[in-house]
Amino acid sequence: MNFQVTVLKILVSYPDGFAVMEDLKRDMAILATSGRDWADRTKRLAARVPDLDIFSHGLVERLSGGWQITAKGRAVLDVMEARRAAPEPIQAPLVEETTAAIAAATQVPPLRQPADRAKRRRERRERRREARERARANAS
Repeated sequence: MNFQVTVLKILVSYPDGFAVMEDLKRDMAILATSGRDWADRTKRLAARVPDLDIFSHGLVERLSGGWQITAKGRAVLDVMEARRAAPEPIQAPLVEETTAAIAAATQVPPLRQPADRAKRRRERRERRREARERARANAS
């Protein structure tokens, strides 16, 4: 459950809500080792939506090379983070009803992938290739 809340929080921090798996893993590792504050926070948020399942509820979608938070996912995260006098658990059907109304009101066209994504991928490949060549040269 904490994993799913963490995924939502990480994805919402990216401008278009999309993160490649490498970035997700890196950010998860950072948050997992950041201390008790993060663990306690995710437990509190997860307690508000006990039946949370980010994939079956359509909060996150798998795209080529990564995951992207949906409008419904953003709405559920907003509901989870809303400050309340008495935090009551939110049942899955209620979450679906609430997010359906919010999502219907805020229909967003699908986001285009950044044009420079291919360029960044090419640059990463080139850096890895150069690092392998340096390692081979140093080994001999």
